[in-house]
Amino acid sequence: MIINSVLLLALVAFVLVYWRWDEVQGYVWKRKYQQQSLSEQDKATLLKYMSIYRNMTDKERHALECHIVWFLGEKRILGRDGLKINRAMEVIVAADACLLVLNKPWPLYPNVKEVLLYPSSYYVPQTSKDGAGLVNYHTSVRQGESWPGGTLVLSWHDVLEGNRLPGDGHNLVFHEFAHQLDQQTGYTNGTPELSKGQDYKVWGKVFQRAYSNLKSHVAYQMPHVIHSYGATNEAEFFAVLTETFIEKPHELRSYDPELYGLLHQYYQFNPSNWV
Repeated sequence: MIINSVLLLALVAFVLVYWRWDEVQGYVWKRKYQQQSLSEQDKATLLKYMSIYRNMTDKERHALECHIVWFLGEKRILGRDGLKINRAMEVIVAADACLLVLNKPWPLYPNVKEVLLYPSSYYVPQTSKDGAGLVNYHTSVRQGESWPGGTLVLSWHDVLEGNRLPGDGHNLVFHEFAHQLDQQTGYTNGTPELSKGQDYKVWGKVFQRAYSNLKSHVAYQMPHVIHSYGATNEAEFFAVLTETFIEKPHELRSYDPELYGLLHQYYQFNPSNWV
């Protein structure tokens, strides 16, 4: 009888925790991170290397700093090819990643487990088949990758370049973490998980129009604000579009106000205030 009662209580506790898991997790995180903050050295690193951070309001900086603390507490950043990871490198990667989700609640990037940093561009072995069915082995040079399993791979050289040139429309961390946002729906198709206030039909209509326009502009060598790599497919279009939205907000808004408004609503910040 006692054993049955204990089992029943355990089952009830399990059910309560299961249904209230988000609240339980939030409580644990709050207790764990609410007393933590970035050091003055961490903030000095952001001021030196991240121009957006310099142009933020105090409220926005505080939100970003809280996210960085959480991110570094929950994700692993590991070096590859002999690269030794230090605190400044961790802070810079986390800051760029957390900027995309500046006004979103924890957990941030729930599928991401680790970030692998290579010193610079790296080689990846690949196989392909020709028309006769013969398998060819070759290598490709890459700057970054975003894997659905929860791993991101980044070139540290290109991470630094993305922050050194904040207005060129290229930022490797923005690009690869935008892929992670895209993958949260279970598909990589350029449509991230939208909030209740956003309509998937509206997103699809505006997004597909803009994607088709870019492909046409690239094909006919017409002027375009969004980098031509975005015409590769819908997933790359969303990632490149994210880079453009943050680094070239004024140009994008002039080029396509409706598209800019769509991204503004999704990301819940206005990068025009930071440029």
